Amino acid sequence: MDFFISNAYAQGAAPAGGGLWQILPILLMLPIFYFLMIRPQQKRMKEHSAMVAELKKGDEVVTNGGLGGTITDVGDAYLQLRVAENVEVSVQKVAVAALLPSGTLKNN
Repeated sequence: MDFFISNAYAQGAAPAGGGLWQILPILLMLPIFYFLMIRPQQKRMKEHSAMVAELKKGDEVVTNGGLGGTITDVGDAYLQLRVAENVEVSVQKVAVAALLPSGTLKNN
């Protein structure tokens, strides 16, 4: 039956070598990932933590959900946010996305 299907034989193993050259691209990618992805994210986290720690009564803020208002009370983990006349909501401090310049929200 060998005349219908030819036999397939395995080739010899490739010569081993170039160990450093195979690992070099991975070793070069690690610092690139650090400087392009990890370091900027850590910097943003530090800036956000500092901004949240400095929040005080009367500041105008926007939350991650897009809710804007004026801070009326600041607690340890939560703050009271006036979003309209006689309307206050309780918001986690870490949910504050940005501190707005004073006078930005004129309808409060």
